[in-house]
Amino acid sequence: MERMKLNILGLSEVRWKGAGKITSGGHEIIYSGGTESEKGIGIIVDKTVSKAIKGYWALSDRVLLVKIAGKPVDLNIIQVYAPTANSNDEDLDKFYNDLDTAKTQCKSQDPLIIMGDFNAKVGTEKVDDIVGKHGLGIRNERGEKLIEWCQTNNIIVGNTWFQQPPRRKWTWKSPGNETRNQIDYIMISKRYRNALLLAKTYPSADCYSDHVPVVGKFKLKLKKNSKLSANIKLDTAILKKIKPSGKNIKSQSRINLKP
Repeated sequence: MERMKLNILGLSEVRWKGAGKITSGGHEIIYSGGTESEKGIGIIVDKTVSKAIKGYWALSDRVLLVKIAGKPVDLNIIQVYAPTANSNDEDLDKFYNDLDTAKTQCKSQDPLIIMGDFNAKVGTEKVDDIVGKHGLGIRNERGEKLIEWCQTNNIIVGNTWFQQPPRRKWTWKSPGNETRNQIDYIMISKRYRNALLLAKTYPSADCYSDHVPVVGKFKLKLKKNSKLSANIKLDTAILKKIKPSGKNIKSQSRINLKP
């Protein structure tokens, strides 16, 4: 984060148990996992942004909401890790239900950023003002479902609206580097479309992952918040502070806030 000058970093497939927040190296890490060391998501913020955090909601091991105090409205960030193509329909339905629940915690007039590994390909075909023509690959069934959800909730798929060479579009490579797909996205509520200045990938970043970071630059104003309230929607019996497991984090989505 320091090397790439990022304010906020979203993580998918963190594989930490439970949910909570810890401070490390001047950064605050908010995470949401389950009872097993699989799946899991997290959001890391720098010292400046941490002072503006109002609260967080750990919906599941696939959906995490963090609310940040802003001027004149608050900023909501949802980090996700969608089920893979091998998952069943029930898992996918639960994921979108959790995503819907997270969105209901956000005021309609507040900017909403949703980022992470959606395990979906939206392709290169433009869809209204939701998906731009600068995506990558061929749209699949999971991509269709993601687009339908975005249309219903007035969310745009940010990385598809900026013309970039293919190396700045792909977000995941298969073992052996035979296939490269765009399955990770940074999205924003339609009414704040102009706040998104740029979104592209950084394949040269050394992240020890089969995913590459997706970086979005936003023009937003934050304000310092003196109190942090946390509402965790998980079984509190499983919550505990833990140390990182050392396993590779699979996907990273990043935000750079411009004052």
